[in-house]
Amino acid sequence: MFKKILIANRGDIAVRVIRAARELKIPTVAVYSQADADSLPVRLADEAVCIGPPERKGSYLNAPNILSAAVITGCDAVHPGIGFLAEVASFAEMCDAIGMKYIGPPVGAIEMMGDKIQARATMEKAGVPIVPGTNTPLRDPLEAAKVASQIGFPVMIKAAGGGGGRGIRVVQNEEEFPKILKTAQVEAESSFGNADVYIEKFINTFRHIEVQILADQHGTVLHLGERDCSLQTQRYQKMVEEAPAPHLEPGVRRRICEAAVKAAKAAGYTNAGTVEFIVLPDGKFYFMEMNTRLQIEHPITEMITGVDLVKWQIKIAAGEKLSFSQRDVAWNGHSIEVRLTARDPERDFAPSAGKITSLRFPGGLGVRIDTHVYSGYDVPPYYDSMLAKIIVWDHDRNSAINRMQRALDEVEITGVKTDLEYHKKIFANAFFRKGELTTKFLATHVGE
Repeated sequence: MFKKILIANRGDIAVRVIRAARELKIPTVAVYSQADADSLPVRLADEAVCIGPPERKGSYLNAPNILSAAVITGCDAVHPGIGFLAEVASFAEMCDAIGMKYIGPPVGAIEMMGDKIQARATMEKAGVPIVPGTNTPLRDPLEAAKVASQIGFPVMIKAAGGGGGRGIRVVQNEEEFPKILKTAQVEAESSFGNADVYIEKFINTFRHIEVQILADQHGTVLHLGERDCSLQTQRYQKMVEEAPAPHLEPGVRRRICEAAVKAAKAAGYTNAGTVEFIVLPDGKFYFMEMNTRLQIEHPITEMITGVDLVKWQIKIAAGEKLSFSQRDVAWNGHSIEVRLTARDPERDFAPSAGKITSLRFPGGLGVRIDTHVYSGYDVPPYYDSMLAKIIVWDHDRNSAINRMQRALDEVEITGVKTDLEYHKKIFANAFFRKGELTTKFLATHVGE
């Protein structure tokens, strides 16, 4: 087992990794920017090292500074967390080059799944259904427009290096295609350092279902079931997730989970990962992408399976075998997660920074809070607006909804604008309680 782990991240995920490592009796090192000097990870870790100024590029995206901190503190492993460098193959490669174990998948798997065009081609070859589209980069505008017409408008132009709902443009007709293609290529280059884009058929309304994967270095690949992540904004930002997915026909559930395992094997994947799918009302489903890291919504899978995903990330990276098989995985009850963020729904979810002047989180049976904030904490303007994940568990979905409503009513936070009241509207909605979920749910039933 590792002697010391550096956490190359901030916020609630850094706290989450610190707690898992501490239970495994492994010391941790937190890195922080000047803006995060008083953050909870800095207070909880065994050691902390400042790695640069508040801006991401000089701190949390500064791989040399992060790895220097790992070396000088005597770490032998690095956990990338979520976001920042978590899916950057070159960072994992740098860890390998200096003998620092990267707690995540192999470099080759990150590269393969990071290039969405290559990922599509790999999945198609492995027999995993993909959305109708192209598996080669679009270069010639006229040829690309012709291909788009054959697929049928509307289509999406997507960045090969994109992910997480970013790098997507919808094209309604052939006339506007060349202009939007050029814009998409420029955006892809500036955002992801890769101008390559491809086409997918635009599917307007669907369910967003993802499957949690665990794979060790000894050939065992298994799934821990699915999560429904359909409740998301028009900018594809997830707000509420739940597991298991409500009203998913058992045969469809089985096929999706089997496809996810097949996808992980095709990618040569090890460690924890997530395979995301588009699911249509008739039960057809298509591969969307694979996230080669831990997901923000991983707690709901932990709540219904009892499997600690972060501990297993560490154990797998250290070479341990999974101690259970697919037949041992059992799902119990229902879990829901709310992402409480410092965003103002009345201003198009604009971020809100400032000092939290008062704070109260809920508690009680079946309630879990993953957070890094506290009363008096200054929410910086430089990073993601996540304040906390409120997670509940109960024996069935209806009871879990009731528990979440009670939990949200207990939350008190002042000093920054939040989306707390917006979440309350979601859980008060009759269609949500019925489980009639699609990616258009918020726009249709709650309003954005």
